[in-house]
Amino acid sequence: MSRFFSDKYETLVPYTPGEQPKILNLTKLNTNECPFPPSRKALAFAAEHTRPLNLYSDIEGQDVRAALAELCGIGPENLLLGNGSDEILNFAFMAFCDEKKPAAFPDISYGFYPVFADLNRIPYTQIPLRPDFSIAPEDYFDLRRTIFIANPNAPTGLALTREQVREILERNRDSVVVIDEAYVDFGGESCIPLIGAYDNLLVVQTFSKSRSMAGARLGFAAGNAALIADLNTIKFSTNPYNVNSMTQALGLGVLLDEETTRANCRTIMENRARTVEALRALGFTVLPSAANFIFAKSDRISGAEVYRRLRERAVLIRHFDKERIRDYNRITIGTREQMDILLKNIREILEELP
Repeated sequence: MSRFFSDKYETLVPYTPGEQPKILNLTKLNTNECPFPPSRKALAFAAEHTRPLNLYSDIEGQDVRAALAELCGIGPENLLLGNGSDEILNFAFMAFCDEKKPAAFPDISYGFYPVFADLNRIPYTQIPLRPDFSIAPEDYFDLRRTIFIANPNAPTGLALTREQVREILERNRDSVVVIDEAYVDFGGESCIPLIGAYDNLLVVQTFSKSRSMAGARLGFAAGNAALIADLNTIKFSTNPYNVNSMTQALGLGVLLDEETTRANCRTIMENRARTVEALRALGFTVLPSAANFIFAKSDRISGAEVYRRLRERAVLIRHFDKERIRDYNRITIGTREQMDILLKNIREILEELP
């Protein structure tokens, strides 16, 4: 770092995103992207309805929010758009956390949570997952902290039910509970229907996974109108035009073709079930996943070695060095063809073992 870098960030450890290497004929299963592009219908709509780029984007994203409100069964005043869900999560740390109201989140979860806390100089507690990697609702009762839970969780893929989240909300009435639903469309239960009953619930979702827009950067928060107003205060104090016109047009086009989104999710879930069955037949332990990825390990070969050998074969998955999960790898669910390539290479790697 330079000699000008502020001392307040001296110990900041930035988030480490998944690799984006340029490897020829790469089978890329490491960053939980959707393997299917936006539909032709969505792309055609975006091409026709993008606001002239010499003008600023719609500061409130009114058309996208109206379509989302109809889809979610809530009002536009209950929605905020963001430059990806990461921006909204950072807004939530800024708006609802401080020294008097520290943060709390699982010790094994989305790696950006501790980064956002450190970036904003917020004290935080990491609550251990149970031995089976599940989140126990009772571990979050009466915390007097702002709670962040990825549901389904990452990288495990395990999910809480809506009723389990309700229990956490009931026992933390005076604290904001942020439910990060990046992967909810692949088998989870959204908590958006609870918004009307709980003024302390903020649900965050993204268009990156189920809606094929990882490269366009669009996310949204759903919650009580007062919580959304708080987030808007942060947004208008940082970057009012945070979602560009092209992304808004594509987002609206995608929402108007919900049939394609649902079909893609069904295909991914079918590919997930097929891959889990094949890996278990090869002796792998695979956690039950409600996400567009699986978390798997083999007793015959380390997680790091599986990752390394697959990478040498131009198949990329995600490995984490954290002690408790280092035997596992997170594998994004892609097309059937991509999963066949993965399975073929894993079989060959196992055959090469002594």
